[in-house]
Amino acid sequence: MNKSSLSTRQKIARLAIIAVIPLLLITLVLWAGGWLTPSRLTSDKLVTALQQSGGHHPGYRRNHAKGVCVLGDFAANGNASTLSRAPLFAPGTTPVVGRFAIAGGNPNAPDYAVPVRSMALAFYQKNGEQWRTGMNAMPFFPVQSVQGFYDLQIATLPDAKTGKPDPAKIQAFVQQHPEITPFFAWAKQYVPSSSWTSDRFNSLNAFNFVDAEGNPHLVRWSMVPHADYQPITANEKGDAQFLQNDLQQRLAQGPQRWDLIITVAGPHDKSSDATVAWPAERQTINAGTLTINKTTPQQNGACNDINYDPLILPNGITASDDPILNARSSAYAKSYNARTREQAEAN
Repeated sequence: MNKSSLSTRQKIARLAIIAVIPLLLITLVLWAGGWLTPSRLTSDKLVTALQQSGGHHPGYRRNHAKGVCVLGDFAANGNASTLSRAPLFAPGTTPVVGRFAIAGGNPNAPDYAVPVRSMALAFYQKNGEQWRTGMNAMPFFPVQSVQGFYDLQIATLPDAKTGKPDPAKIQAFVQQHPEITPFFAWAKQYVPSSSWTSDRFNSLNAFNFVDAEGNPHLVRWSMVPHADYQPITANEKGDAQFLQNDLQQRLAQGPQRWDLIITVAGPHDKSSDATVAWPAERQTINAGTLTINKTTPQQNGACNDINYDPLILPNGITASDDPILNARSSAYAKSYNARTREQAEAN
């Protein structure tokens, strides 16, 4: 084979590769959007299901729509530096922009109507990296899979005639997803607190902290309040804004604080199942204190333009193999793009 023939074949091969790359990219985009597999569960379907449940409210998040922005900082004590090389865990202070919210897609829902509440935080490291985390005031997640979460939204949609979920659909859902039984048991006996400031917020999903030597450590975390728990009162059940009013009153008296408690997994704890709480005897580390000292309305506030994507992580934290994490990240992006577009169109 002469050099000229070899050169021609090499050129053809290179052209073929160049032609294939755009085709592969297009295929990946179509697959991610569900166009090649219409029956596959996509983030569009998840967001649509959430919107059906909470109603369409342009300019708002599709879940945890009602909330407030908060500002503060995280003072690390250095204890977690043995587990993670992320700079925010070294002794020092990191600014934080956060958000308190209640679950659901209705921004006009009364605060007392929804027992599940959330805390979302964005930590801004000096090196430009961020850690974003969304936590919930419940001990574990209702379902194991993304399909289970979608099925739950569909099963609990209000019936057109009664305005309430159909018991038969919920019963069928429980038969298909028996892992939700402990969550229903918890929800039945749970008495919400009278304040966001006394709620414990949990990551639910597991992540890996990566130390200075590159070793991973499977963890979950919680924001444990300094304020004492007080159950919701009859008066608060009649105040649609009681959580926001309470927060403003407490901040007027002084900053509110939580300790960041890291829980380290045992050898048999699963990284991919957020429906199971890890045993109480697991090793815990107090990584430092979150201080919140200011609140602002969410619309046009400091947190309005933040997508609290749980996969925005600094060097020193990586995602686990929990499938819920990728679904949350994708659905958050869809919700963010939709609401920011709606806000821009309204202005």
